[in-house]
Amino acid sequence: MAEHNMEYNLVVEGFRKHEYPMLKDAVYLDHAGTTLYSKSLMERYMMDMMSNLYGNPHSASTSSQLSTSRIENARLSVLRFFNADPADFDIVFVANATAGIKLVMDAFRGQPDGFLYGYHQDSHTSLVGVREDAISSRCLDDVAVERWLSGSEHLVTRKPHSEISLFAYPAQSNLDGRRLPLSWLERVRDLSYQTHSTTYTLLDASALVSTSPLDLSDAKKAADFTVLSFYKIFGFPDLGALIVRKESAAILQMRKYFGGGTVEVVVCLKEQWHAPKGQSLHETLEDGTLPFHSILALEAAIDVHKSLYGSMERIANHTTFLARKLYEGLKSLRHVNSEPVCIIYSRGFSCETSPHVQGPTIAFNVTNGFGAWVTNVEFERLASIRNFHIRTGGLCNPGGVASALELEPWETKKNFSAGLRCGGETDIYAGKITGVIRVSLGAMSTMSDVKSFISFVEEFFTDQTAMTSTDEDTATSTTADMYVESLTIYPIKSCGGFEIPRETAWEVKPEGLTWDREWCLVHQGTGQALSQKRYPLMALIKPTVDLESGLLRIRYRGSNSSILVDEIHVPLSSDPSFYKTPNSIHSLSSRVCGDAIVARRYSSHEINDFFTKILGVSCVLARFPAGGSGPSSRHAKAHMQQHQVSNNLVVNEKSSANSFFGPPTPPDSDGENRRRPILLSNESPILAINKSSIDTLNEEIAKSGGKLASPSVFRGNIVLASNESKKHQKPYGEDHWSTLKIGSETYQMLGSCRRCHMICVDQDTAEKNEEPFVTLAKTRRFESKVFFGSHMCHVPSSLPRKEHQFPVIKVGDKVSIGL
Repeated sequence: MAEHNMEYNLVVEGFRKHEYPMLKDAVYLDHAGTTLYSKSLMERYMMDMMSNLYGNPHSASTSSQLSTSRIENARLSVLRFFNADPADFDIVFVANATAGIKLVMDAFRGQPDGFLYGYHQDSHTSLVGVREDAISSRCLDDVAVERWLSGSEHLVTRKPHSEISLFAYPAQSNLDGRRLPLSWLERVRDLSYQTHSTTYTLLDASALVSTSPLDLSDAKKAADFTVLSFYKIFGFPDLGALIVRKESAAILQMRKYFGGGTVEVVVCLKEQWHAPKGQSLHETLEDGTLPFHSILALEAAIDVHKSLYGSMERIANHTTFLARKLYEGLKSLRHVNSEPVCIIYSRGFSCETSPHVQGPTIAFNVTNGFGAWVTNVEFERLASIRNFHIRTGGLCNPGGVASALELEPWETKKNFSAGLRCGGETDIYAGKITGVIRVSLGAMSTMSDVKSFISFVEEFFTDQTAMTSTDEDTATSTTADMYVESLTIYPIKSCGGFEIPRETAWEVKPEGLTWDREWCLVHQGTGQALSQKRYPLMALIKPTVDLESGLLRIRYRGSNSSILVDEIHVPLSSDPSFYKTPNSIHSLSSRVCGDAIVARRYSSHEINDFFTKILGVSCVLARFPAGGSGPSSRHAKAHMQQHQVSNNLVVNEKSSANSFFGPPTPPDSDGENRRRPILLSNESPILAINKSSIDTLNEEIAKSGGKLASPSVFRGNIVLASNESKKHQKPYGEDHWSTLKIGSETYQMLGSCRRCHMICVDQDTAEKNEEPFVTLAKTRRFESKVFFGSHMCHVPSSLPRKEHQFPVIKVGDKVSIGL
């Protein structure tokens, strides 16, 4: 069997390079999201579109009639693909599986006495959402389903006069690939007959049909309503279907809404009356003009799919074989202390009949050698840099995630109140991880994909050396021959930096260096602050602080600068005339690093068009000046990390700058230090970089032939250098610093700076590289997070001296270190 599977694997590898050229240098493992379209399919579809004239199917022209004829052919081809007899089933084309679910819900909502709704805990969010229109609903696990089907309890607590129920579940979980029993469908029908009740079934087949056949040859064993998305099977077109068992079709005609194309006649004036179409079910449900160009692609998609892969059974065998190899590989990974690297939630592989209970999807999380969680965020960042395409987070499967991660409802609510969001930067709270890593295989997956991913996890997440929490050899001296090599501010968040001239003494405020990250670019639609992670061209937007003129001058250094005005500028002073009216609807609500803020939007079209043309996205310049309160203020989040705490003391800000007390409390503790104001920086007022650490990092990068890191990629405010010889310098000594005295001012260290792949953007060209993040992930990862640089803040002096009334910093200032 294994030999046969490897032979088929070679067949797939033989045509993959030609048919899927987009996979060059990429490992795609998100087929549960969408599979990939083949070159042959797209060429055949484009030839069809170029060779034939297709009109709107609602018209009577020959081009329109051709569209109508082809649509009906496609409808029949889809039914045959699932072995469905047209006498027993009808196909309703919809946008996607979710649209099909909503169409069913609309019909049940139209029942005079409403409907009862039961859904399985592994349901996709789209199935869960149906409960909001039911008069009573319930989420069931396997045990509850079996109790109900055995007649020992009701599906849902019954309500007076409610007679119709709907039971929904996925054929395969989109979270972990678990396949639920299709036998439940017939058992529900039998139960309804025995109890003289009316319960319909809704099956979400989207995940199942991507790699496995769905046989509808026996209508008695089929769901009343089956939804699916074709892009999960063929990659293209972006289209879905609702497959309706005709014996159950009548209830769908109870919906109240009607759209264009679903009625024979409509009366509006003096009377309100209409006559729905009645020749076929799909005519009454397909509102408006169908996405006919997408539907026309289905015949080609089915034919090409068959010519490439033979049958869905062959795909099922192939992906099951690969998935088991992937499961076994991940399961076998061990740290040096024999602890597992991966905690796997897809448990069907341990069953002898795994193809029947487990699809080719694996959900897991990663732990370090001490058993602590590796965050999904860091895993996906590194995977993205290495061109692995995966999915992390809650995966739109709330019940499945809660069950796998043992999250109680109160914990989920607490996480939400604490600011945790799907897609956010934080996914570990109170010792529990809140999402999973998902890898899923498809028809064009091969053994090389499996081996590459296992090697990736082994390389970056397997601890193979003895681990110690700190470096025992860290120097304990409180002075060092160091100085400020350069100072940089970033007036517009995530845009280019402005290097402060050498002889200029720059003011230090509680929020950080003056003018640092006081402005931002905000997406006009979402209100989200833009960053280089998504818009790397922001690096080429270069602000300059002109103190003499009192202006922030902004230029663009990119290749298409000729289409822009040479420069725009805004006052450094907060001139109200440049903003929309304060306290009006034009005060811009936004989110920065998870914080909800209110910034002031510039009204000038010239200013906003300048940035919009550069980035290709509608955005506005906004300002977040110091001194605000409520949503017009932010506070630092930085704190000492675990790899720093044991050897560090911190400054007690309530006493002299030279006195110390014990290690800081955890960041969510009641004993946390006082809140420190920041503007639009990510975590702290000031970010410092040690030049010696950069040099050491570049030595490691050079060993692998990677691109050396410029200090600019770390976007620090202060670069510190040493006059000592190289052998006496201490790279990463900043991990153990407690305070710095720069010039006459004292600064408290707040902890290491956590890094994302934005440091891979070249600040002079906006090009993305994999370095320095890849090397940092190997050399500077603690608690599954990558760190480089140090957060810090200014400590106001209690000494009544003139120089402390206006604290400044300048290039060349001497630096003393407190440990």
